[in-house]
Amino acid sequence: MISFIKGTLVQKDPTHVVVDVNGIGYHVNISVQTYADIKDKASTLIHTHLAIREDAHVLYGFSTETEKKLFQQLITVNGVGPSTAIVMLSYMSADELRQAIAREDDQALQRIKGIGGKTAQRVIIELKDKIRKELHEDAQQPISGIGHNTMRSEALSALITLGITRSAAEKSVDAVLKRSGNTITLEDLVKQALKNA
Repeated sequence: MISFIKGTLVQKDPTHVVVDVNGIGYHVNISVQTYADIKDKASTLIHTHLAIREDAHVLYGFSTETEKKLFQQLITVNGVGPSTAIVMLSYMSADELRQAIAREDDQALQRIKGIGGKTAQRVIIELKDKIRKELHEDAQQPISGIGHNTMRSEALSALITLGITRSAAEKSVDAVLKRSGNTITLEDLVKQALKNA
């Protein structure tokens, strides 16, 4: 299994990248969310999942471990293949998708192209308990650890929903977090980041 690839981005597209690792170019399929995270970088580390089919070995890549883990959970659901999972992760961030599954919000899932009522229900039935447990564990973490990353993700989601571009939202949120350290609430983080964006 190829766990990650670290190298120079020689080609970037919203659906795939080509990563040069010591002269070998790896074609990696990605979500739009991952593309947004890495599009301004010259080189990066991409967490990968290798799907082996009869006719091909296909690499899927993710900017975060959370997105990779959710992808791997999604493809265990009957009727959800790697391509469908990538589409799901392109429509929503990993955090938004986890929240929708935990809330059993099948309407949110059905807004994703190619996801019908039955598939949405299967995803919820098969993954809700695992994801609720993970979200509960994330909430127990101190803010300086995973909780800090969760707060950052939630703030980014809020700003993007309010119409701020992802790159502007990231710069603004990171600047506020740098200034305030670990003493800020999510609400204040969003408010201050909005002023700066």
